[in-house]
Amino acid sequence: MVNRMQFYIDGAWVDPAVKKSTAVINPATEEAMYEVALGSKADVDKAVAAAKRAFATFSQTSREERVALLTKIIEIYKGRLKEIGAAVSDEMGAPLPMAEKLQAGAGLGHLMTTLDVLKNYHFEEPVGTAMVLREPIGVVGMITPWNWPLNQIACKVAPALAAGCTMILKPSEFTPTSALIFAEILHEAGVPKGVFNLVNGLGPEVGAAMSEHPDIDMISFTGSTRAGIDVAKRAAPTVKRVSQELGGKSPNVILEGADLT
Repeated sequence: MVNRMQFYIDGAWVDPAVKKSTAVINPATEEAMYEVALGSKADVDKAVAAAKRAFATFSQTSREERVALLTKIIEIYKGRLKEIGAAVSDEMGAPLPMAEKLQAGAGLGHLMTTLDVLKNYHFEEPVGTAMVLREPIGVVGMITPWNWPLNQIACKVAPALAAGCTMILKPSEFTPTSALIFAEILHEAGVPKGVFNLVNGLGPEVGAAMSEHPDIDMISFTGSTRAGIDVAKRAAPTVKRVSQELGGKSPNVILEGADLT
């Protein structure tokens, strides 16, 4: 059973530094299904310290080791597709068949594509008389949205693992369960402790603490333009890399006379 009242830090499920939670609402019924713990700066500090320690060794792993790790993650992920789909359907409102096939399937697709790329990726490449060496950047902070939970999580986590980075994930507080299942998958697959860490929480608290943390080397954020501006401002004093996907797009225009049945 998924434990929504703990975080995954340094290879273990741990209690929050401060006991605080919020209700997760079913958008179909507008009823509260359960509570999920909310983190604080203290939880972020703990997760970052674990990721920083783990980077010293994980960054030195070989391509073959990372290929084997991603292969194992994919194997376990496939066995939990229906569970992931059910969680996504309950929390963000996608119809169950879509949640299983497309929502959970999108996460699997990112994992598989990353594995294929990693197998033949050129970490060293001669350019003229020089040699270009591509190295892991360090500790990566990841903030993901509610609307495609596993898609956005996997498309950030998988490349970071392939590159040899360590990470802290803050999923949306509206859709936490699929992220917690993903943490269980990584744990079962044998991801070394401290490489992947998960802290649930609110953007103005956990997200802000991650964005300005001096020991996070990069922030990958998907969300609103308003929040993205705040992330960029908080990240600027530590000159960390910031990668952002902001704002809404792809609207659906429904014309008069459309068959809505």
